[in-house]
Amino acid sequence: MSLLIVKPGLLTTVQDGGRRGLQHLGVVPCGAMDRVALALANALVGNHAGEAVLEITLLGPQIELEEDSLVALCGAQFEASAGDGDLPGDRPVFLQAGMRLNLRRAVRGTRAYLAVAGGIAVEPLLGSRSTYLPARFGGLEGRALLAGDSLPLAADAARLAASRYDRLAARATSRKGVHSVRWSVPALTLPEHEPIVLHAMPGRHHDEFDAASQRAFFDSQWRVSPDSNRMGFRLSGATLARPQGGEILSEPTCLGTVQVPANGAPIVLMADHQTTGGYPKIAEVAGADVPRLAQLAPGGTLRFALCTLAEALELRLALKTRMATALRAISWEYGK
Repeated sequence: MSLLIVKPGLLTTVQDGGRRGLQHLGVVPCGAMDRVALALANALVGNHAGEAVLEITLLGPQIELEEDSLVALCGAQFEASAGDGDLPGDRPVFLQAGMRLNLRRAVRGTRAYLAVAGGIAVEPLLGSRSTYLPARFGGLEGRALLAGDSLPLAADAARLAASRYDRLAARATSRKGVHSVRWSVPALTLPEHEPIVLHAMPGRHHDEFDAASQRAFFDSQWRVSPDSNRMGFRLSGATLARPQGGEILSEPTCLGTVQVPANGAPIVLMADHQTTGGYPKIAEVAGADVPRLAQLAPGGTLRFALCTLAEALELRLALKTRMATALRAISWEYGK
């Protein structure tokens, strides 16, 4: 059983929960940019949280289903259809064999995640099915999807789709061949308005920047540059100065590290970030805010708010609590 890619969209890749515990060997984490949406999409079709899905960016693909499938689309809101009907987001949807999914453009947010019951079964590499584009490994041949690609699914995906949707059928609706439910999960990472606010802690080299730059970092409005990608979001706005200049030794980086190269324009490191870096670190974005940043398109705006490590941990706990509430509600619908 497989998914046939009729049209690939702007940037569609296979992603999962990422490669963990290998940064000391130079292997980047990769994985979904918005791991909250990834987990919700997988839960809606009965998968484990980190199962492989399609990450869809700004302009979506056209996909043909070979067999009956249970799918869920979470994250960014797309103009989307299945056959002759609309494809509702943030809920499980049962579709019959031969139907074609058409995801056009994102109308809110940037990245959506299409999960299929059983998961996408490309060969795992180093414990993950995630695509790492710069080094061309993982996913399907280490690249973005192309027209004509066929993505393997779990061998029992059709059976899983039928049995899992049977548990939801009592509260299901059907319209133009699209079988779904009346309820949905909340979109936890979509920005309601811009600029979004990201909480950030002073980084290792924060005190090496002049006082004006320290103020500007937290007082300015920043814009996501068009040359941003899965490795990092380049920000345009104020120019940050580090008077002492000079090089620093390369050292470990992590998701949410804000580096400042010689041109003074900060870069927020994202899912495909390098394992080490030699640019000074002015800040570290709270982990709970990174998925919301991942939903900003080029041109999107943001501000930084100063926080402490304790406050960042409180934000993470609050997000985990909201996630746990949503996941419990899904389990209840499945009768678990």
